[in-house]
Amino acid sequence: MNRQGLSDLTGKVVVVTGGTGILGGAFIDAIVACGGAVGILGRNEKVAEERAAAINAAGGSALALVADVLNEEQLIAAKDKALAFFGKIDGLVNAAGGNMPQGVVQPDDDIFNMNIEGLRYVMDLNLWGTIIPTQIFGDALAQNETASIVNISSMNSKSAVTKVLGYNMGKAGVDCYNEWFAVELARRFGDKIRMNALTPGFFLTEQNRNLLTNPDGTFTDRGASVIRQTPFKRFGKPEELVGALVFLLSDSSRFVTGSQLVVDGGFSIFSGV
Repeated sequence: MNRQGLSDLTGKVVVVTGGTGILGGAFIDAIVACGGAVGILGRNEKVAEERAAAINAAGGSALALVADVLNEEQLIAAKDKALAFFGKIDGLVNAAGGNMPQGVVQPDDDIFNMNIEGLRYVMDLNLWGTIIPTQIFGDALAQNETASIVNISSMNSKSAVTKVLGYNMGKAGVDCYNEWFAVELARRFGDKIRMNALTPGFFLTEQNRNLLTNPDGTFTDRGASVIRQTPFKRFGKPEELVGALVFLLSDSSRFVTGSQLVVDGGFSIFSGV
């Protein structure tokens, strides 16, 4: 991938929700490296401002956008700020999401007395935290000749991954939404707005690090189980997602919509035997 090829993002403006996280950081760096400008949207104002300042100091173009993806008023304000600064928005990456302890069901928990509110919040964060930003930024995307929305799915949506029920349900909902909404976008806008999903395998983030690794860096039992199921025998690195992301954002994917691009080290195809 380089700025002379089809995956060039020169002139494109992309808003990345969850832009203050680990994967979000890799995403914004890749977009800028390919010539794009970025709106770094997240709840952590300090990190958003620091990342934007670093990009601008290096000659790129970035803007910190502070908003909760479940708060429509904050998202509208962020969209207005981005449009005032950049003049347009060509792409949206719905990277906000993740898990929290209240959404985890432990092996010894009573499954008829689960933390419903915790599960609901995690599901909402991942599903509605994808749908609501698309609703808010969609009218800006529709003003362009071509625009792209990239959702973040997960291996958790493909089969029953124990403990993380709220996350599983949220990502399964994202998969359904990704296909349904891609069709409806095409019916209304033709090929002007594409929607696709990036589907990672297991990458270490703030939310799952303690589930998969011990403080000394060795694998927990759960982490070891993941590695056994992954033919590459390691976790993914954030920078290994960005080639797929840039492809989906770029004009290389003009005839791709409603798809999922899997980046998982073989996890999803391995029978375990």
